[in-house]
Amino acid sequence: MALVMIGFLIGPIIMITIVSFWGATEYSIYPAFEFDNYEFLFGSSVTYTVFFNTFKYALITWALTLLIGFTVAYFLAFEVRSLKWQIALFLLCTIPFWTSNIIRMISWIPFLGRNGLANSTLISWGVIDEPLEWLLFSDFSVILAFVHLYTLFMVVPIFNSMMRIDGSLIEAARDNGANGLQTLRHVIIPLCKPGIMIGTIFVTTLVMGDFITVRFMSGSQRANVGRLISNDISLLQYPSASATAVVLLCTVLIVIALLLRLVDIRKEL
Repeated sequence: MALVMIGFLIGPIIMITIVSFWGATEYSIYPAFEFDNYEFLFGSSVTYTVFFNTFKYALITWALTLLIGFTVAYFLAFEVRSLKWQIALFLLCTIPFWTSNIIRMISWIPFLGRNGLANSTLISWGVIDEPLEWLLFSDFSVILAFVHLYTLFMVVPIFNSMMRIDGSLIEAARDNGANGLQTLRHVIIPLCKPGIMIGTIFVTTLVMGDFITVRFMSGSQRANVGRLISNDISLLQYPSASATAVVLLCTVLIVIALLLRLVDIRKEL
């Protein structure tokens, strides 16, 4: 296992880090040890804008997936009494994962487009007089696709945590006069913290590293760090792409380290 980790995880990261210090011209890449790529990266205002967009997408997506994921997990764990129905409804949540991510993203385009189903329905109902332009190729469509793609990564760990909660604890809270909201706040949520944290790590890291979703759903009008790396690679600027990847990796590791200090997820593993 150590050899697998070194060969397929640590080794590539070391190689990317080394290449991030190399130099590049319009026609070639040459081995060197210079900080030009990092100086250009941190000296450009575009970098800070792109990182801000990345954090914005991650934060909004996290909040929405947490709200939806916690609600779905709560319903499956405490409202559905039959184990068979729990399994059936849980499998129903996984149906979108039976198709490609790109297909799921593309399916939103005819729905949200100017002449799509959403605008046509709103116009026919008299809610709007003209099509809404911001439904597609905007931050709204990007976040909608993120939530659609990654909500299950929040549902699964939270549902797993809820299924481990001893029912006698909830009964004891009710016997002591706690209402539903108090039971949720003082019993269920604290016991679900490891699951919430695992889901948070999954969603945050996936969103921060994603670039296909931003490209398709924004119509190439928005950018995040993943798009920045993808553009450099398409231009064969591997040292610059490597430097950006190293900065993104460090950022994600810092975020994960801060999250792990809040909750001990070893209880869930």
